[in-house]
Amino acid sequence: MQVVNIANFANSKTQNLEREVVKKTFMGVRLRRLREERNLSQIALAHTLGLSPSYLNQLEQNQRPLTVSVLLKINRALGLDVQLFSEDEEARLITDLREAFTQVAAAPDTVSLAEVKELASGMPAVARTMIRMHQRHREALEQLESMAALFGDDRSGITSVAGVGGVNPMPYEEVRDFFTGRNNYIAELDVAAEQMAREWKLETGAVGQGLAQRLHDKHGVRVVKADTHAEAAAQRVYDHASRTLQLSPALEPGQAAFQMATQIAFLEMDDVLQTLARQGTFSNDAVRALARIGLANYFAGALLLPYGPFLEAAEGLRYDIDHLGRRFGVGFETVCHRLSTLQRNGARGVPFFFIRVDRAGNISKRQSATHFHFSKVGGTCPLWNVYEAFAQPGKILTQLAQMTDGRAYLWMARTVSGGYGGYGSQGRVFSIGLGCDLQYADRLVYSKGLDLQDAQAWTPIGMGCKVCEREACPQRAFPFFGRNLEVNENRRTHIPYAVAKAK
Repeated sequence: MQVVNIANFANSKTQNLEREVVKKTFMGVRLRRLREERNLSQIALAHTLGLSPSYLNQLEQNQRPLTVSVLLKINRALGLDVQLFSEDEEARLITDLREAFTQVAAAPDTVSLAEVKELASGMPAVARTMIRMHQRHREALEQLESMAALFGDDRSGITSVAGVGGVNPMPYEEVRDFFTGRNNYIAELDVAAEQMAREWKLETGAVGQGLAQRLHDKHGVRVVKADTHAEAAAQRVYDHASRTLQLSPALEPGQAAFQMATQIAFLEMDDVLQTLARQGTFSNDAVRALARIGLANYFAGALLLPYGPFLEAAEGLRYDIDHLGRRFGVGFETVCHRLSTLQRNGARGVPFFFIRVDRAGNISKRQSATHFHFSKVGGTCPLWNVYEAFAQPGKILTQLAQMTDGRAYLWMARTVSGGYGGYGSQGRVFSIGLGCDLQYADRLVYSKGLDLQDAQAWTPIGMGCKVCEREACPQRAFPFFGRNLEVNENRRTHIPYAVAKAK
């Protein structure tokens, strides 16, 4: 196994932090909120950090920048993850706010980008509350539209539904927001899984036998394969009465190991799963149960791919997904999903955005350890290479892409397929996308041969057509929410939904 140069690794982390802080340095409101949450006076916090009260006061009033050295003092003195002050969180807020304001604002009340940035930077809690309010409003309208269609567009009697107490988001969206709120890293499960993998001496790349043995010795559970086609349709079926775990014979060894690890999570980590599910602001018990399943799956991935060994291998192999899959005995999608979770404080990997889509553009998985995201409205960008992957199945495609805010990313995309039946049975094909900010691209093997400095070669993409500001995009599927269309029967342009010129 290749060994990571720890000194260089630590230096790269510090340099990344410095780059982030240089871009955004004034965090007075967040610092004041931190102090209030700790019930500390300004003098007490200044003494704890080894700063003068006047200097701390200037920081809180945004009269002085928040430097790297002060951030490190906060981390050492209060044990606080400096990601709280990172640009990624602010960038995510800015993106969500712009999407919300674009959909509801109209000239002359359009909210400027400068105002959005000020709100996200200075009052993040207010920004998050506004985003949640907008999400509930949008979900209420979508439910109203669906009900109207169901009842023949007769909206009488159902309009009040959207206004009574708000409409809860879809269960899977609640669970996804829970993971996003934790930066896609669940320390309680990750640390426990790593310790168990070490104590049980699970063999890297062939953990199935060890997990089956653990189930038998600790819980008296037998692992068997399904006999009939109907039984094989279920990947995992646990029968408590017979202490039997039935797995589909269609599963690859890594997939079978994942299902065994998931069952171990329910048997040995149930208290932790329950506690974590109760911590989420979920709307009902059904969503909490769904969250437990998501948390059990997270534990399973952490058990198969223990944090320390996996991060070391990822850095040593320059994040080569295929090599990592062979070393740990799992598939392409599992590796990509795990790469998006490497955000342990003090030992972070490259922050990735992970997504899984089908040919129709439906997003069935979306996990992010970074600020990047696509719109929830009107689909994703058709210029994104995650769709081109369907035309070249099984091949990893790379793409340098730039968003409308100027940020650039390196994207990798590849199709994955599967099924459990024989000839003529319905299979499934997805495209997996894994991306990171361009500043991390040189740490990835996929940057080989790419000119990371040539902005002319970057593909211009957007969050989604309805909220994308690129007027000259020939691939646009929907008009932009915040602009008036050009309506001219005597003129037809090459650009769909041309924008009217300002008078």
